[in-house]
Amino acid sequence: MLNIAQPATGTANGKIILMGEHSVVYGEPAIAIPFPATHTQVTITETEGPVQLDCVYYQGNLSSAPRHLKNLIAVVESTISELKQELKDFRLTIESTIPVERGMGSSAAVAIAMVRALFSYFSTELTDDRLLSLANISETIAHGNPSGLDAAMTSGRHPLYYIKGEPFAPFRLSVSAYLIVADTGLKGQTRDAVASIARLKQENKKLTMDAIHQLGDLAKQAKLAIEANIPVKLGLAMDTAQETLDFLGVSNDTLNRLVRTARTNGALGAKLTGGGRGGCMIALASDKDTAARISAALLDAGAVNTWTHPLGDD
Repeated sequence: MLNIAQPATGTANGKIILMGEHSVVYGEPAIAIPFPATHTQVTITETEGPVQLDCVYYQGNLSSAPRHLKNLIAVVESTISELKQELKDFRLTIESTIPVERGMGSSAAVAIAMVRALFSYFSTELTDDRLLSLANISETIAHGNPSGLDAAMTSGRHPLYYIKGEPFAPFRLSVSAYLIVADTGLKGQTRDAVASIARLKQENKKLTMDAIHQLGDLAKQAKLAIEANIPVKLGLAMDTAQETLDFLGVSNDTLNRLVRTARTNGALGAKLTGGGRGGCMIALASDKDTAARISAALLDAGAVNTWTHPLGDD
């Protein structure tokens, strides 16, 4: 018997680590922001029989989905169980503009959008706590021991100031500037970057920890610049963070080239974002025209895609 005739949708946005990647592991603060220029949407429609999945990686019965989608199967099964419904008679269609393995929260966004869509389809109220709890089932399978940051960011509208082991602290994003994100076309190599820092720490602990502490101080400066709406200071913090991350072995030639390109074309600041050794870089522009010029230059310099989003209240 069919349950509900009306389709339902759930959405989630991408996320960007603005400051503090890698140093956050050592107890320093990080800043993450929602990035609605990239997003994921899950649509649920009525069918008969086994649940169907339609996404870029697989089309067919959910129960037969390949192993690399097991986190997705888990969040669907857990949510259906929570809703006390039967796992049948609907189709799940996933559409996303968030690139995978780029540190932009793609797996968390799918989980968030999926839970939202299922609760909407079965006309059930969804609290934030319930949403994050269910989404983190997927994140635990995908990442082992997630901080919860990706799920919080892809479901939310406010930036978060984050220190390991402490509650997330939301704050207002009120900078009169634009953020450009550029995809290098290379998967982020977080594990290699972490290993590079560990090796450097073995060779020269003081120098390495000084750099880590500097990244923490820069994250604090960036938060103050955001709250005071001083884009130039935010850009300077980004530039200094990039030099420090490069020193730690987290950047690479492709990222460095795109960072230089952004600066040459008027960026207030530019740096890598996320795990490093690939993935994405970010640049700060004072206005929409400058952002467009930077975006075009980054594409000319080899970026495979760019996205731009205002950091103010608009």
